[in-house]
Amino acid sequence: MAHRARVAVIGGGISGLTAALRLRQGLGPDAHIDVFDAGDRLGGILHTTEVGGRQVDVGAEAFIVRRPEALELVRELGLGDRVVSPTAMRPAIWSGGGLYPLPAPALMGIPASVESVAELVDSDDLTRMSAEADRELRWRAGTDPSVGDFVADRFGPSVVARSVDPMLGGVYSSLAADIGVREALPALATRLDAGAPSLTTAVNEVIGAGAGASGPVFGTLVGGYRVLVDALVEAASANVRLGGTITGLRHERDSWAIGVDNDPQEYDAVILAVPAQVAAALLASECPGMAGPLAEVSGASSVVVSLALAPGTRLPDHSGVLVATGEQLRAKAFTFSSQKWQHLADRCAPVSVRASFGRFGAPVPSELEEPGVDDRLVAEALADLDEVCGAAGVGALSSQMTDVVVQRWTGGLPVYAPGHLARMAEVLAGRPRRLALAGSAYGGVGVPACIAQAGRAAAEVLADLG
Repeated sequence: MAHRARVAVIGGGISGLTAALRLRQGLGPDAHIDVFDAGDRLGGILHTTEVGGRQVDVGAEAFIVRRPEALELVRELGLGDRVVSPTAMRPAIWSGGGLYPLPAPALMGIPASVESVAELVDSDDLTRMSAEADRELRWRAGTDPSVGDFVADRFGPSVVARSVDPMLGGVYSSLAADIGVREALPALATRLDAGAPSLTTAVNEVIGAGAGASGPVFGTLVGGYRVLVDALVEAASANVRLGGTITGLRHERDSWAIGVDNDPQEYDAVILAVPAQVAAALLASECPGMAGPLAEVSGASSVVVSLALAPGTRLPDHSGVLVATGEQLRAKAFTFSSQKWQHLADRCAPVSVRASFGRFGAPVPSELEEPGVDDRLVAEALADLDEVCGAAGVGALSSQMTDVVVQRWTGGLPVYAPGHLARMAEVLAGRPRRLALAGSAYGGVGVPACIAQAGRAAAEVLADLG
């Protein structure tokens, strides 16, 4: 009788579920695939829940459609008709107690011209930007400074605080000073490595290279990410095991033994689709060379406060507001979901707004550390929202709240510090046979990047299994 392959996927987020699907497709219907997750639901940071009687995402909200992986997976699962694009409304920057247009054209907040930030940044930095192309650029190929340090040196600190930080903070939950150029902006690093004479030139070259792309940049799903999670679970046809604790891994010659609530279970292969710190703990005894660098990866924590406001509540004429560094507002960003996404714009339905708090180096306390902190966050979200509305000429709306959900993401995003990708490449290259790694720590934090890494992990395991 032919051997029935047994594979364990530890982690039931988008990475683990995508890996399980690719394993099922590669191993066939007879393979035994277990998906373990310590929580009480699947999806990880993709989490759709009810707020004010409608389904909204309280984790990741959108995906880049100009990267193919997410859109291709959605279509593969028969969900292509659920993909929707943002409305024409644009986000604004909150700085100095006022609202400013989001700089454009720009590369992750790095402006392509002085004109795009003329009203937003300090006059000294405008002068610095104007002369940047004439200043010597001391860039050595292969180096990886932080985005914050590099842009501040070339364009000035107010450009970082009021344009770059707000953009990167929304993607990485970290400030620009904590993120490497090569990690967040690989195309920019490539241009600089190739000899671009200035940051201004390099930014414009990258933007120009993508100028031919048409259509929207982002998309989301009607019904929220829950429909994608449910479709993945069905297509993967795996055995889902929630709430258990994985206590360790042991490598045999052609198998891996997993401790599940201290009960050893044997598998032909394992995919770890968990945060880097969790993977480090599981690999500490069997693969210390991998575990060391993984344990050094920091996690950025954040909190989403999802608000439902009474139908017809007026918001500022933007899709959201990104808050500059050093402002008095407590929230780091607002998303006006009912104005950003047409399918949430029903005038008879509650108005959906998301407020985001916390970032790397400035985490929000837990309820154990500060009893009642969630109530404080809701109050601060509403007060900050009222202040933003006042600056936009819109009446206060805190009294219009009808429902709220507070969702914590503790260590939810890895910090892509300078050199992070190089260290993770070494970790991946050193994997033992029949074990692979997936998740947001290895090739990008966005949903398309996680789907891509999960596909690579599954392909490695399939090749090992022959």
